[in-house]
Amino acid sequence: MAYVITSLCKMEAKCAEVCPVEAISKGETQYYINPDECIECGSCEAECPHEAIFHEDDVPAEYQAAIAENAAFYA
Repeated sequence: MAYVITSLCKMEAKCAEVCPVEAISKGETQYYINPDECIECGSCEAECPHEAIFHEDDVPAEYQAAIAENAAFYA
């Protein structure tokens, strides 16, 4: 499991700045987390001012598509 960035992302780089393994990349409209590189430390979730980041098990139903979107960004 990994953390997931949802469409609530407002393109602030705070999450990427604190990621110890550099698993977060900037896309055109939001940031994304590489599920293969995420070490589940939670640093990004704690730093996000928009509450756009969730652990994969805790992603709300309306944002479930974000799980596949984050993975597809790195495919």
